[in-house]
Amino acid sequence: MIFTESRFLIFFAVAFCVYWVLPRNRPRKICLLALSYVFYASWDWRFLWLILISTGVDYVAGLWLERAAESGPRKRLVALSLVVNLGFLWWFKYYNFFVDAGVGLLDLLGWEGDRERLHLNIILPVGISFYTFQTLSYTIDVYRRKMRAVSSFLDFALFVTFFPQLVAGPIVRATHFIPQLAAKKLFRDVNVRACLTLFFFGFFKKAVVSDNIAPITDQVFADPGLHDTLSNWIAVLMWHVQEYCDFSGYSDMAIATAGLLGYELPLNFNFPYFARNISDFWRRWHITLSTWFRDYLYVTIGGSKGGVYRGIMTGCVTMLLVGVWHGAGWQHAGFGLLMCGAIIVARLWSEWVPKGSRLRRTATLLGPLLINYFLFINWIVFRAESWDKCMDQFRIFFFLGGAGPQSVDPRWILLFVAFAAVQIVLFYRLYPKAITRLNDYAWAAVIGGATALVLVLMATDYQPFVYFHF
Repeated sequence: MIFTESRFLIFFAVAFCVYWVLPRNRPRKICLLALSYVFYASWDWRFLWLILISTGVDYVAGLWLERAAESGPRKRLVALSLVVNLGFLWWFKYYNFFVDAGVGLLDLLGWEGDRERLHLNIILPVGISFYTFQTLSYTIDVYRRKMRAVSSFLDFALFVTFFPQLVAGPIVRATHFIPQLAAKKLFRDVNVRACLTLFFFGFFKKAVVSDNIAPITDQVFADPGLHDTLSNWIAVLMWHVQEYCDFSGYSDMAIATAGLLGYELPLNFNFPYFARNISDFWRRWHITLSTWFRDYLYVTIGGSKGGVYRGIMTGCVTMLLVGVWHGAGWQHAGFGLLMCGAIIVARLWSEWVPKGSRLRRTATLLGPLLINYFLFINWIVFRAESWDKCMDQFRIFFFLGGAGPQSVDPRWILLFVAFAAVQIVLFYRLYPKAITRLNDYAWAAVIGGATALVLVLMATDYQPFVYFHF
């Protein structure tokens, strides 16, 4: 079930009522854990064993890491956690990719590889990329002695499976979530109005904006050569909006539903399209993923120690793996390589162009425009269904070479303009303060009217969240 479906709204209404009726903290946590397993099983109950094994392995590894004093056993324990979790991730997400790459290499060398025999029909478990990183962050933090091992299996299992963020993030650290389980939540501490408002905006982004755009982007990206130049440009602009609204909409609703249960999840988006450089973009886009790679990979392999060129190398390795994390395909590797190129340019720019120079000030001023144009290029690689179609779209996008007979209604550009205008208003806080000072009755009337409008405008078909594929 997805957050915009009626069955989720019913599920959450029941969960909300049962949770807050229970008088003590432990029964509430048991209730949330059971509901989280039901929520995950609604996607495919066959993969419950996978999340249970991951939970059990990292729980035991954490306890043994706590007790082990010598570095040898501790390294072996964290290695066990890495092998089990990344092994599952590799098998379900990357096995067929490596098979295809290996067979392709054999073909280039003149040897024949049996792709049909080696290629398996593997179903990707939803959310595996997210909860794998979540449990790994726990064992690594215990190994680094940044936190104590969690003694309660109930608390640890709930940390892994908490349903609002289970299948698409935000990626939550144990150091952030586990302490919240210690005491019983009080309903009077929940900012219900803020949570419902946030959920409404997330619902609007997903059900009205993203889901209505999806058929347009699907149609054009399926075969760019069949569409004219303007249609290809519209598709790229619409994907720019769709991906942001889809994923940030999920994050908004996840944070809101957790908040209604008394739990706080970390911010995952902070106006990424206003970033002034590539580093700033990753500080604003999918924040919990970028900080995970920074803390557990970039810093581990050396970070910026050793000078600017060492920093470029470690940054490129990190960005390449960020790209591959998004999907087992050459397009995602290409996405990571483009990000590597941006990092190289940004690092050399900061090294060679003097601070305070006119050139530096001009680039800073034009930064958001340059970053968004770079993202248009990146999204083509990221979204393309194959390299051939990617090259077709590049040719059309850069050289205006689209001569296909099909076209998209140019009025879709107005949606992009409206999206940009709303983002500017929100980013610069240009909205009247009176809106934030509405009393509860006026707020309820505004939300009620807006909800009625959303129900009219929302797409008729439910679209899966983009990041469910990752």
